[in-house]
Amino acid sequence: MGEVPFHSDKKKKRRSRRSKNISGLPCPSLDHSPHEQSDCLNHGSPLAGTTPAVLYDSCSLPAMDTSGLPHLSDVTASQNQYNGSTSFAFPHLAQDLSSRAAYSLQEKGYVPINQFKDRHQKIFTPHWSLEATVEALNRGNAFKAVFRTNVHNRVEAYCKIDGVPVDILINGIASQNRAVEGDIVAIEVDPLSCWTNLKGTTAQSITSASSGSCMMAADVSEKVNLAIVEHGVNCVNIYNGESSGHGEGFSCQLFGNNVQMEVVESVSKICYDICSSPLKRPTGKVVAILEKSTRRDSIVGCISTKKWVQHVAWYKSYYKKSILSLSELGYIELMPANLKFPKMVVPVGNLPDAIQKRLIDGDITLEREIVAAKIDSWQEDDPFPMARIINTFGRAGEIDTHVNSILFENNICCSEFSAESLSCLPGGDWSIPPEELENREDLRRKCIFTIDPPTATDLDDALSFENLSNGNFRIGVHIADVSYFVPPDSALDREAQERATSVYMLQWKLPMLPPLLSEDIVSLNPGVDRLAFSIFWEISPDGVIFNWWIGRTVIHSCCKLSYALAQDIIDLENPDTAAYPCLHANVEWAEVIRAVKNLHRASKKLKEKRFVDGALRLDSPKLSYLFDDFGVPYDGMMSKRYDANFLVEEFMLLANRTVAEVISRAYPDNVLLRRHPEPNPRKLKEFKAFCCKHGFDVDISSSGHLHQSLERIKQKTGDDAVLFDIIVNYATKSMQLAAYFCSGDQKIPVHEWGHYALAVPLYTHFTSPLRRYPDIVVHRTLAAAIEAELIYSKEHPGSTDVNVAVKRCFTGASFDKSAADSILGKEALSAAALKHKLLQAESLTEVAGHCNERKIASKAAEDACHRLYMWVLLKNKQFLVSEARVLGLGPKFMSIYIQKLAIERRIYYDEVEGLQAEWLDATSTLVLSFSHKRLNRKGTPSKWRPLEEVALVVNPADSKSEDWLGANENCSVTSRNATSGKSPNYFSLSDCDVEPPLLPVTVHMFSMIPIAIYAVSGEDRPLEIEARLYVSSYFG
Repeated sequence: MGEVPFHSDKKKKRRSRRSKNISGLPCPSLDHSPHEQSDCLNHGSPLAGTTPAVLYDSCSLPAMDTSGLPHLSDVTASQNQYNGSTSFAFPHLAQDLSSRAAYSLQEKGYVPINQFKDRHQKIFTPHWSLEATVEALNRGNAFKAVFRTNVHNRVEAYCKIDGVPVDILINGIASQNRAVEGDIVAIEVDPLSCWTNLKGTTAQSITSASSGSCMMAADVSEKVNLAIVEHGVNCVNIYNGESSGHGEGFSCQLFGNNVQMEVVESVSKICYDICSSPLKRPTGKVVAILEKSTRRDSIVGCISTKKWVQHVAWYKSYYKKSILSLSELGYIELMPANLKFPKMVVPVGNLPDAIQKRLIDGDITLEREIVAAKIDSWQEDDPFPMARIINTFGRAGEIDTHVNSILFENNICCSEFSAESLSCLPGGDWSIPPEELENREDLRRKCIFTIDPPTATDLDDALSFENLSNGNFRIGVHIADVSYFVPPDSALDREAQERATSVYMLQWKLPMLPPLLSEDIVSLNPGVDRLAFSIFWEISPDGVIFNWWIGRTVIHSCCKLSYALAQDIIDLENPDTAAYPCLHANVEWAEVIRAVKNLHRASKKLKEKRFVDGALRLDSPKLSYLFDDFGVPYDGMMSKRYDANFLVEEFMLLANRTVAEVISRAYPDNVLLRRHPEPNPRKLKEFKAFCCKHGFDVDISSSGHLHQSLERIKQKTGDDAVLFDIIVNYATKSMQLAAYFCSGDQKIPVHEWGHYALAVPLYTHFTSPLRRYPDIVVHRTLAAAIEAELIYSKEHPGSTDVNVAVKRCFTGASFDKSAADSILGKEALSAAALKHKLLQAESLTEVAGHCNERKIASKAAEDACHRLYMWVLLKNKQFLVSEARVLGLGPKFMSIYIQKLAIERRIYYDEVEGLQAEWLDATSTLVLSFSHKRLNRKGTPSKWRPLEEVALVVNPADSKSEDWLGANENCSVTSRNATSGKSPNYFSLSDCDVEPPLLPVTVHMFSMIPIAIYAVSGEDRPLEIEARLYVSSYFG
């Protein structure tokens, strides 16, 4: 075993185990017979007279237990009918080939088209008609939901029904019924008798599972009953499924307006079934696709052409003739890079001309290119969706190729700004008009400064600090007034709304606004006059807020501080200012230093108070990269946040909370807010069970209690930072996404407006208008409230002096409700809303939805770019040797956490040549040992994997040899410019100090194990980072 198996490029290409397990084909059920499942799939269909032809059996998979995942061999039988070879078939061969010829084709791995598409038998159940679907939705026989796929196993998908505490499992390709990731679907929930069993549940957990489910159901019951009582209707008893009479037209706040009583009763019945059967997982099936996901139009992947080219050659040889038309060319296979999507087939006749020519010419390099495609159709008799290739991005494995594919896949706009938008911009020599100087508060003589990353060019926010004579502080937050330069309904506004957010991708930035605005005229650059919105709070030394003032201002930033420089000021008693940047506005460094130190102390008080009030913080480590002159990453380090980061964050949070309160009081029915729903109840309780199992007590009753529990765990784990990272990461998985919404959206009840993590009832985004469109919308609403105060003050009886001080009746800490409800107040608010063109609730709800979708897309693009650079970093080396912590263990695979890269991975070790995995269920212990013979397992020999796919095995003598280390100097991530005294945050491992253990190896939960990390080739499959065991053995 002295020879080290290197990168997978040097061996036969094959799909990863994960990819095999998530092919577009189902696996046999683990819980009940095919006949029972077929009955469940047919249950309750409103389509009379239809007999769906179900060719697939659904497989039942567990929520948490790693031992219950389907074995690779379990899906072999299903795949035999529709395997990957189908994409090379020729349509006319079904009628043309003799039995002998067909047998010959199958021997060579080619499958006739009649096995790919049988027009005489449907594979999927027909979707319900629109009329039947609407009726079923109104009666509670079906439910609207977003379709989400399990990335580890694509035959397992989930849908969330409003009011139901757990996700509905959509298990198997037949039940998914041609829905893909992101589709809005109508689902029918199976009866209780067809629900799957949760795997891996011990007798000890039965009691806790039962109580947990009942608590969730009881919570929903309480909300349902409360809503019903509020509407004057008798309660629904979810524990016996009974309900009393009710009036017509009932609407329940829990589910939004216009929800019929039947829907409430159906949801209550599902909750009761969950409570009564805590060891069952609710299942369902897709009956209609209500809205197709936009992601269908932005598929990225690789095509498979080798067998197709061989098939063409065989065709010419067998028939002694050439292909007559493109319609005879059949299909090629498209494998999406996103593993949540099924593999697809592309008719060769529909390929772009350039790709067709390369394909017919036998250019197999097509397989090494990334293509853009869209799903054209997926009919009832098609086992796979039909796709159409749009273009190619270039060779896989190259940074530019993958960056462009990431932008396409997430529909990120990377084009130049339109001429119409650019025509809305002021000239480069723009200066503040005199009327603005007259109408705004002049703050140019105050000590105001920004704190940002050193490379930041779009400076949204600035800070100021003053001591008051009464011992309190006046702290100011100043935000760039972007709304002044982006008029509503202008071409610039429409393009900014369409982009919705700036996208930051490490080496690239795609701005929401033209650079002339975002980096120059609007950006709060030091030494120039800028328009702003300013908020001043009067705060006591104990962090108590007494009052605030909000208005439009003119500021002059005296300097731009980096986070590192601000941290120096915080840490040092007498910092040396000789190397500091120059100051503007006649401000001295002593004044800036005093302000930074005081802001730091005030922020700590506010932070303490915020956590006392119930806030929650979940920090996860993040990897940063170092780039060479060509933009290629050569090293990495874990990001570190300083007190200066938290200083800025604390006051931005305070500004957002304050503005949310102000605008929601002035315009309660049409303001843009941001909500953070409570965590997923099932996942949160699983997190609690995980902690309790390992000796950590957790209170999950509120965000504040959860935060306190995590603080206690942090103290208990002490120096074991890896274990605490694992626990925090587990808690994070239960959290739901925050989202924008309109206060006038009747679908969202008031009690769901709050922000769970911040523990505040109202929150919005106000502080980043240069990079977030919702902030611009909020600025306009705030400007209208300020304008309404001015109108009201001028028109109010007794206000004869035009220069009289504006009464802060709408934007102050004390809201004058009598003024807002008066005729004069209503007229003032309405006139200001018209002047600033505030959107009505319906339009604002659409804007909120679009911004949510764009924010998710931008985050996905940023994460994908981060993974790309991690892949490139590892690709330039042969592998990285590190230690990992086991966070999940079972008989077939283990889940590990790699702290140096802050990622999780799985290592599968069942059915591996030369490796014996013995699972001791009583102690949850795994013993891995070398094996000379193949054990008697259910997998077929052809499905067994070679040892090098699972482990890097070295000879003990070789692993300690300096020659081995010298020959493999790239086995770690090392800096190209390695120097002594490197920061301890670097994860360079040039000394290869991780020793591989000698087989056999015993593994327990939370064990530290050596691993080798590889960047798997991206030439014919998605970019992947794989982890393998790093062990030594004298055998083999």
